[in-house]
Amino acid sequence: MVIHGSPLRRLPRSCWMFKLHIPVMVGEVIENLALRPGMIVVDATMGTAGHSEEILKRIMPGGRLIGIDRDEESLKLCRERLKDFEGAVDFVHANFVELDEVLKRLNIKSVDGVLFDLGVSSFQLSDPERGFSFQNEGPLDMRLDRESYISAYDLVNNLNEDEISTLLWNFGQERWHNRIAHLLVQEREKHPISTTRELADIVARSIPSRFRHSYYRIHPATRTFQAVRIAVNRELETLEVAFGKAVTALNRGGRICVISFHSLEDRVAKHTFRRMALEGLIDIKTPKPLVPARGEIESNPSSRSSKLRAAERL
Repeated sequence: MVIHGSPLRRLPRSCWMFKLHIPVMVGEVIENLALRPGMIVVDATMGTAGHSEEILKRIMPGGRLIGIDRDEESLKLCRERLKDFEGAVDFVHANFVELDEVLKRLNIKSVDGVLFDLGVSSFQLSDPERGFSFQNEGPLDMRLDRESYISAYDLVNNLNEDEISTLLWNFGQERWHNRIAHLLVQEREKHPISTTRELADIVARSIPSRFRHSYYRIHPATRTFQAVRIAVNRELETLEVAFGKAVTALNRGGRICVISFHSLEDRVAKHTFRRMALEGLIDIKTPKPLVPARGEIESNPSSRSSKLRAAERL
């Protein structure tokens, strides 16, 4: 965990060519965090600071934002984007499951709001070298934290057929998990699977042709890439713990918001919120998750699967 207190080097101009992430449901986030000047808010998944910037506008003067992200490149971009708020933001390179340790190191005992915007940002997807997308040729990487040891290449080329099949079903709910795992293992016997295009091609060839378009409203490789990314970054393993730490850190009346992009994440948020509500820790403000308005989906198609859940600390 690294807390950046001094200015970071500026990003090369070429980095700004990548598409910035468009924050999802900004209005709903602002409303459900109940922001006001002077608040201390944690953006546990800072990304490219889309939500952070809007939060800062509403908690100033006197407010403070703690921005956490596993991706140092994203944090450097955030530093540039939020330079007008210098002194009001702490940029922390860490996993959000370390939230309690981050606050302790910053000598912050409690906060007024916490936001989790789960998933991968457009900034990361747009960089072929990160290996998150099948749209462009790139190495099989998919690490949110590039200092992590395990990459997508390692999993795809070292797990056995049963392990790959289970991974694709558990994390991607991929109907053709057995067929994909079988062909993948066959192909890697010829040579290692090392690029995003190679993996996407194997997935497409694994699915019966009559189902490639009728069954999938999305690219056939979408669920496989999602599953591998979740496994590489162990994204689901820490969610419940992180949500618990966030609620513990909240002042009475403080709010937590969680934006998820697939059913597995949303399920963890739903069940964790329900459990904490039964324990008398929170009041759920969204009995049903909020979804983007039609206009937002039309202007930002990547928001179509997002759901927002919010709760208040009792």
